[in-house]
Order: sequence, then C-alpha cells, then structure tokens
Amino acid sequence: QLQLVESGGGLVQPGGSLRLSCAASGFTSDRYSIGWFRQAPGKEREGVSCISGSAVSISFADSVKGRFSISRDNAKNTVYLQMDNLKPEDTGVYYCAADSDRYYYCSEYTSDYNYWGQGTQVTVSS
Repeated sequence: QLQLVESGGGLVQPGGSLRLSCAASGFTSDRYSIGWFRQAPGKEREGVSCISGSAVSISFADSVKGRFSISRDNAKNTVYLQMDNLKPEDTGVYYCAADSDRYYYCSEYTSDYNYWGQGTQVTVSS
C-alpha cells in the first residue's frame, strides 16, 4: 500500500527553523516527483516546493525562495523540506504528495499529484 507520512511540524517563533520529513512506503519514491504544499485556514492549498524523481529539477514558490530548501534521501525513501527564517505567513498544514507521471521535472499544481500524506501543522508565532 502506497503511503506518505509527514513529520517535523510544530510551533516555532518567527525567524526560527523547522525540517519537515516526508517518508514514503509501499513504493520506491525516487521514481516519483515529490511536492510540498501548504494550506492556511480559509485559503486554498498552494505549492511550496517540489523535487523531481531525478532530483535534477527543483522548484520553489516565490514566497519561500532563499528561505526553504528541499532534498531527498533515496536510501531512506524520504524527502525533506528545510524551512529557515520562518514567518507568521508560513503558518499552515503542510502536505507532501507524490506524482507518478513526472520524473525529470516536478509540477507546482496540486492536480498533478496522485498520492497525498495527511499533513503536519506548522505554526509560526511569538
């Protein structure tokens, strides 16, 4: 059974850091592109970052460029989202998702992802 599990969320002060993990099971995640998305209360889910299965293509939303980084450890079947210099507007539920159709590049669109985790809450507040 294909499954994605996010972890690493929590409460952090503005300017702090968190590292989110997306652990995959039931499939070999290095054949899939992985995306990170977030959803704030009352807002639509938006793309944050993605990494292609080949790890050649990486993308970030403009709002997180220079503050977030993404990486994957294929030996652990895990993708990481390192979030630095967090801001209150980064607050939301963060989801990882897998796209089985794209390997050499990754998509920013939720509709291109066919497997989703349950999400992890990130709250940035003083």
